[in-house]
Amino acid sequence: QVQLVESGGGLVQAGGSLRLSCAASGRTFRSFAMGWFRQAPGKERELVAAISGNGLTTYYGDSVKGRFTISRDNTKNTVYLQMNSLKPDDTALYSCAAKWGGSLDVPYDFRGQGTQVTVSS
Repeated sequence: QVQLVESGGGLVQAGGSLRLSCAASGRTFRSFAMGWFRQAPGKERELVAAISGNGLTTYYGDSVKGRFTISRDNTKNTVYLQMNSLKPDDTALYSCAAKWGGSLDVPYDFRGQGTQVTVSS
């Protein structure tokens, strides 16, 4: 079992930046691929970014490429999502997730409660 706790969400103006953090419990953090999902009201949950256990492989959804950066620090059991050039369409509940193995594809095995990101126009 892995427990995930997100932080860093908030209200920001369009064009601004936020950095989300996700702290994971356990001693096997580097064994997990990690992903950031988001879900806006009335929309399906989408995987916006993911990173392999060693940090060498990443994935970005088309809607965030060039604006978001995922990274991880395995010494701190933490994964980050740097979000730049934010748009109102980025408004959503962002949650991190973990999965065993090397694939970054869904499904993921564990998910946190999420942190709200609101971008005002």
